[in-house]
Amino acid sequence: MKITGVRTHILQATLSQPLASSRAWYDKRTAMLVEIETDQGIVGWGECYGPARMTAAVVDSVVPWLIGQDPLRTDYLWQMIYAGLRDHGQKGVIIQGLSGIDIALWDIKGKYFGVPVQQLLGGARRTEFVCYATGLLRRKADDPIRSLADEAANYVAEGFSAVKLKVGFGVEEDTATTRVVREAIGPTAMLMVDANHAYDCVAAIRLGRMIEHYDIGWFEEPVPPEDVAGYRAVRAALSIPIAGGECEFTRFGFRDLFVSRALDIAQPDTCAAGGLSECKKIADMAEAFGVRYNPHVWGTGIAIAASLHLLAVLPSHTPPSLRPIEPMLEFDRTEYPIRQAILAEPIEHTRGIVRVPDGSGLGIEIDRKALARFAAQ
Repeated sequence: MKITGVRTHILQATLSQPLASSRAWYDKRTAMLVEIETDQGIVGWGECYGPARMTAAVVDSVVPWLIGQDPLRTDYLWQMIYAGLRDHGQKGVIIQGLSGIDIALWDIKGKYFGVPVQQLLGGARRTEFVCYATGLLRRKADDPIRSLADEAANYVAEGFSAVKLKVGFGVEEDTATTRVVREAIGPTAMLMVDANHAYDCVAAIRLGRMIEHYDIGWFEEPVPPEDVAGYRAVRAALSIPIAGGECEFTRFGFRDLFVSRALDIAQPDTCAAGGLSECKKIADMAEAFGVRYNPHVWGTGIAIAASLHLLAVLPSHTPPSLRPIEPMLEFDRTEYPIRQAILAEPIEHTRGIVRVPDGSGLGIEIDRKALARFAAQ
């Protein structure tokens, strides 16, 4: 089998109302999908997290390297592209582009052998996951804190047992918002906070100490990703587990985080950190260092499917026991028209539970009409 074509699909959708994390307001969302064709008629799909036009340029630039190659040689092709661009892109959009290619190759491999990707990755330990609701971004509401509390309560009413709140809007405001959201979801639901690296370690520690008593599941990206010493300082000062890694890349980047003991929970994005090939290596390394692994997922149904197949094969966070702590799936609940529309059968939750697709490859089918509908101009 040989690769005969590689295509990039840049998609875009305008939101009905702007959303904000700690860093910016957004009025549209994009996606960049990778389609790889073979001479046996098998087509694989991948996705790149990051700036869509930049990751598309990366993928388009390496198409000549891929044409004529055997798509089953996933590790070889990963190393070929990484080595070819090592001098210019050990992190960032180069690796994000490589991630989409790698996921598409695994989709082809699964379809070729007629099995789900998780079986090729080592076999599923579980077929379904508890997922946590990611939402709770800022909107232009009359009473934004009350609006966030209502949104969080709705997630719990849908069956989610865990929700993640965006913080990073000032220590006092974040503290007030955390209190109101905790009251809205009750004492038993898990509550995480995510600052999207809005603080330095002084402010992050202050916020952490002010919200510790609200039983916070983890404090995500408290400081900028470059500030590894800041991560260590925040982790040493707080009882809240510290999470991060969505802005880190490859086993080499995560090796440095693990050796530094900067994280309790690693969050590589499968569509950014190197694809399924690399994220399996990162997960194995996390286990060796005793670091929990919960991937960042902020993409379309392709990103969700790829993350589910990887999660399916990972060990529990805790050593074997009667009640192990299992990894969770991040399930984005914010407005994103592209997310499920591109799938012929969307991946949905049932009372906060998501099943791993069991078809061959990633187990999903792409709706090409949706690709045309959302194609960026």
